[in-house]
Order: sequence, then C-alpha cells, then structure tokens
Amino acid sequence: MTEQFTPWDSSRYLETDEDIAAYLDACFEEGTDDPALITRALSAVARAKGMERVAERAGLPRDRLEVMLSTGANPPFSEILRVIHAMGIRLHAEKAA
Repeated sequence: MTEQFTPWDSSRYLETDEDIAAYLDACFEEGTDDPALITRALSAVARAKGMERVAERAGLPRDRLEVMLSTGANPPFSEILRVIHAMGIRLHAEKAA
C-alpha cells in the first residue's frame, strides 16, 4: 500500500487573528534572510482571510495580489505594506537579540 500525502497548507490552520500573529512572528523570526519565506507566509495569511477580500481592501485586482504573493515575485515594498494593512496586520520593530 502506498501512502498518499497532500501538500501542507498553513492557511488551513490560521483560524484567528492570534493564530495569524503567532504564525507571522515565527516566520519573521525564522526568515530574516529569506524574503521568499515571508512572501509565502503573507500568501498563507491572505488565503486564510480570503484572497478576494484582501485584494479588495488593498485596492488591487485579485490576480495582481496572487502574482505579488507568488514564489519568486519581488513586488514593491509599498504594495506589500498595502496588503499587510489590508489584512489588518500591524508591524512593529524591536531590537534583535
């Protein structure tokens, strides 16, 4: 018998704003040198919150949002900030250890 696996999708487990905040904190901690990890994390949050809803709140077409948050994309930081704001996320900084 062959085992079957499905791809892991973090968005399925991001049920509350607290889940999302903890997930992003962990990704920012882990991915300080990996912008692709942060992009994937923001994509998971957008899927959890509803890609269409996030795109609408960010003032972007859904397909543009999907491209922005796809692997290998390098969108302008101003657009990333719009998306973060549209997801109801606030960034803060603290001194690194």
